[in-house]
Amino acid sequence: MTADPLATNSSSTGAAHRPYREVTDTRGRVYRVGETDRDILGHSRRLMIYLPWIAMMAISVFEYAYGSAEDTLSHAHGWTQSNTFWILSVWVFFQAGIAFPAGWLREKGVLTARRAMYAGSGMCLIGFLALSHLDDVLAAILGFGVVGGIGAGLVYATCINMVGKWFPERRGARTGFVNGGFAYGSLPFIFIFNYGFDTANYHRVLDLIGCYIMVVVFGCAFFFKDPPKNWWPADLDPLTFAGDRKNAAALAKNPPAVRQYTPKEAIRTGMLPLMWLSIVMTAGVSIFGISFQVDFAKEVGFGPLVAASSMGVMAVVNGVGRGVVGWLSDRWGRKPTLVFVIVVLGLAQFGVIWAGDVRSEWLFLFFAFLSGFGGGAFYPLFAALTPDYFGENYNATNYGLAYSGKLVSGLFGGGLGSMVVGAWGYNGAYALAGGVSMAAAGIALLLRQPGRSSGEITSTTQPLPQPRPAG
Repeated sequence: MTADPLATNSSSTGAAHRPYREVTDTRGRVYRVGETDRDILGHSRRLMIYLPWIAMMAISVFEYAYGSAEDTLSHAHGWTQSNTFWILSVWVFFQAGIAFPAGWLREKGVLTARRAMYAGSGMCLIGFLALSHLDDVLAAILGFGVVGGIGAGLVYATCINMVGKWFPERRGARTGFVNGGFAYGSLPFIFIFNYGFDTANYHRVLDLIGCYIMVVVFGCAFFFKDPPKNWWPADLDPLTFAGDRKNAAALAKNPPAVRQYTPKEAIRTGMLPLMWLSIVMTAGVSIFGISFQVDFAKEVGFGPLVAASSMGVMAVVNGVGRGVVGWLSDRWGRKPTLVFVIVVLGLAQFGVIWAGDVRSEWLFLFFAFLSGFGGGAFYPLFAALTPDYFGENYNATNYGLAYSGKLVSGLFGGGLGSMVVGAWGYNGAYALAGGVSMAAAGIALLLRQPGRSSGEITSTTQPLPQPRPAG
């Protein structure tokens, strides 16, 4: 281990200059220690949990409430069911696809977190204005699917990476909490679209939603700021985990990456491609459930209240489940929690078939609960697992690559899913989804942290040197 005093800097908030030291462990990983979050931000880093969470709740209406608006949109614009599914599929493609280029631009210093959020807020507004006022399907796909998808993707990726960078020592619970907002934030809009949304008011409702998203995201963006490269909390020794007992326990289950992997290096480990493939399969099953659950409930003969409630249950459990599994992963370990979640998602698909066959509304709501839990909880686990494996410095790009698997999922989860339903019926489509989820769980079992042998936790037990002023 080496420790060298370096020149210090100050935050844009006017905080005083603080000493820091870069500590290098025996593997060569560098930790920047000595500065607190208040030294850099001028306030607690907890704000970097709550503001991303609020922004994520605002954009959740795009994906999780869209299915409840499809019937009205079809009647208002003269679209077919296939048209509305493909609009969502294109949105998913661009929402996930922008994560990698946006991450690359952020880490090159071209696009700051604040600017990404500002741009995203305006594009989200354009997306809902397009959905409101454009009857032509291709124009709606361009406005809502492409522009709105890129805008929501910029907000999503920036918020998730912000949490990972500011909480390198216990990111599971924090990432899960922020990620959860992307699901349960849609709950009010699910019921608005089911009960207060029709061809007489759809312009006004969609326009107001677009303005709401823009104002909330823009306001949150004003306070966004990334930590310095290699930053580590001042109150926790990165080499021995001495300090905060709870954080030390979480690190014992999920040790930090052995070094900072560039995207090319992460790909060469073989683990990033495995993550990508598992996300493709799992997210496809999740998107399928979001797209078809309300329609399946109506097809079976359940009333509109059950149909809306099932989607509401899915959204709430989807979001709350993300926070719960993030917390559990800090205690159980990221990989075992991930495999458990994906298996639950697969079993839920077969449960939905059973509930429909026996015409049981209670069973249907129960398996909607399980599907919502599994269909959202894997996202924060992958978001936390990526920097656990590859480090924080290139996390925006590395997670962008892993998350880009969702752009493929959007195609077969939504658009191609509608074709499977047409060919095999809902039971056949749900059975296929369950099988895909089980295969994804098998792939997740193959994941391992690059460069660290089984059971290895720390590389050294030397005490952390005290930082001293530079010069």
